[in-house]
Amino acid sequence: MPFLFSCVNSRKATYFNDLGDNASFATIEIPEPIIQQNDLLSITVSSLNPEASRIFNLPNQSEVRSSTPTGDVMEPAGYLVDKDGMIRFLMLGAVKAEGLTKSQLQNNLRNALLSRKLLVDPVVEVRFLNFRVTVLGEVTRPTVITVPGEKISLLEALGLAGDVTIYGKRDNVLVIREEAGKRITTRVNLNSNEIFTSPYYYLRSNDIVYIEPNKARVAGATRLNQLLPALISALSVVVIVVDRLAQ
Repeated sequence: MPFLFSCVNSRKATYFNDLGDNASFATIEIPEPIIQQNDLLSITVSSLNPEASRIFNLPNQSEVRSSTPTGDVMEPAGYLVDKDGMIRFLMLGAVKAEGLTKSQLQNNLRNALLSRKLLVDPVVEVRFLNFRVTVLGEVTRPTVITVPGEKISLLEALGLAGDVTIYGKRDNVLVIREEAGKRITTRVNLNSNEIFTSPYYYLRSNDIVYIEPNKARVAGATRLNQLLPALISALSVVVIVVDRLAQ
């Protein structure tokens, strides 16, 4: 085990090696998430007439049962974006959602309610119910993180996963992202301060972060696989000898 630790480069095991004293970086603008197929949306409508607005909020108040390895749980139903990119909105029918930002969908719904004279001066708020990111690989606790605030940085996600282990490659973090129906991959170097100006500093909904194992981890796993059959054989011989001596 000491040999494996000695194989780990100490500079590669730390963050932001080239970060100087009193460094400052321009604030990264967080792009507004784009609504995609299978997104689950909470859409809240309010107006001067609460009774008239209530009907549009019923899908947010209902729940659906889903099965998990730990049992059944109740989750908010919300509005599901179907395979055609549409949501089924009460009294408006099919409304295009895919490809829009939350602000754009809010404006479209508000204008539709006004044009059909369903509400007077309505206020529409759209939120994601399924904003989550996944962290895999050489972290303490690989996990799926639900993000109620719809804002999470790569560093926050790694912290919630228990941080990168000593065997993780901090200089070659893989981020997988879906955009316009395509999966895009990029590599991020956490040893460098470039992460603070990277467009991947803030994660988006459904991003996957993968921490690759370094050479020390691979070498240790390979060595263990080589020794395991011999250890099992030796243990079997010991068991046989002990059994015969006991007779």
